[in-house]
Amino acid sequence: MKGTTPLLHIENLRIQRGGVQVLDLPRFSISAEEKVAVIGPNGTGKSSLLLGLACLIKRESGTLLFQGEEVTSSGETAFRRRIAMVFQEPLLFDTSVRDNVAEGLRIRGMGRREAREAAMESLELFKVGHLANRSAHKLSGGEAQRVSLARAFAVRPKLILMDEPFSSLDLPTRIILAEDLGRILHESDTAALIATHDRIEALKVVERLVVLDGGRIVQEGRPQEVIANPVNSFVAAFRRTTGSSVH
Repeated sequence: MKGTTPLLHIENLRIQRGGVQVLDLPRFSISAEEKVAVIGPNGTGKSSLLLGLACLIKRESGTLLFQGEEVTSSGETAFRRRIAMVFQEPLLFDTSVRDNVAEGLRIRGMGRREAREAAMESLELFKVGHLANRSAHKLSGGEAQRVSLARAFAVRPKLILMDEPFSSLDLPTRIILAEDLGRILHESDTAALIATHDRIEALKVVERLVVLDGGRIVQEGRPQEVIANPVNSFVAAFRRTTGSSVH
């Protein structure tokens, strides 16, 4: 853990969707600058966890602390402005690439010129600066997701949440983008929580794995430890699909 007070900490988090409990986590924390992957097949509660942490869906119960302070209902908007979220499908406005990335900065009160300059820096970071003036609706899938990531990083969040950010992309594009994202994350001071069902993608990006099954954490630890010492057959299935990618 990087520091005595976690960046984000939850106690007794429970979430229901459609009247069914999909998440039950007694405790979960992320340290400042830590990179964490939540892995597991579809339906294990990964997306519900991220949406719950972002205060985008209602929590049945649970206390959420950010930098040691409780996030109450009245403080959710201020909290969300200190984090960023990337979804499975890029949610881009029908405007230019640069204006898409600058929008979050403008919402946070940054001036137009400064926001456009910061947007360009983030676009260059994700290797799509040359697309700045293109319509966001004329991008390929990989380009659009790079722009979505650039928009999230441009606001310099303390924590970035990513929900299956590569799932809609073809395999070669996924591999390249995962490698670029891993490099950018490890060069930044941004904490990250990425939900994925692809173990190889997760291993390129993070330093801690959290395995969910049925909305509960069944194992967590350093990637090498989880893959090498699975606690049950469910976790062991990940080792068979990861193979020599663990170093």
